[in-house]
Amino acid sequence: MNCALCPEKECHNGKDCLKLKEEIKKLYGEHEKSLIKNSAFIEAKYYMKKTRIEEIILFSKKLNYKKIGMAFCIGLEKESKEIYSIFKEHFKVYTTCCKICGIDKTEFELDKIDKTRYEAMCNPIGQASFLNQKKTDLNIIIGLCIGHDILFTDYSKAPVTTLAVKDRVLAHNPLGAIYSNYYRNKISKK
Repeated sequence: MNCALCPEKECHNGKDCLKLKEEIKKLYGEHEKSLIKNSAFIEAKYYMKKTRIEEIILFSKKLNYKKIGMAFCIGLEKESKEIYSIFKEHFKVYTTCCKICGIDKTEFELDKIDKTRYEAMCNPIGQASFLNQKKTDLNIIIGLCIGHDILFTDYSKAPVTTLAVKDRVLAHNPLGAIYSNYYRNKISKK
């Protein structure tokens, strides 16, 4: 089975290609049902009407979340300030920059962009630890690097959603690579 290549997507109409429907349904406990129920509510009520930021606010309010965490890349500092100013109108918001703790890249023998100067490493485990201490209800990723987003999600005690994905080349719009023939051809082996 390869869903990306399936022309019909009959699952959209109820087909269970894996014959696992009943087994999978059992994995949805109360927490999972609450998340999926509120997600479906947001989708049904606001389909094509709300931005991702608005959806996060509505979703969080439906779940009675009070404390939101933002784990952001220092390269998106300006955007994070704007996002913070919006979320703080609705929630207690805690933010953490990727360079939290200022750990030198040389301590972990990490590659540096500029070998002639000090470079603090990105610290997604530190970001998650800080937000865990604040007991956030939901954590939001804003532009963490590939791998750092994975570590942050692994270590976060609160559920995690992504607001912005890091893509320095395409203005943080990674899908631009498949919408542009130039980039599509550049990244394809064909």
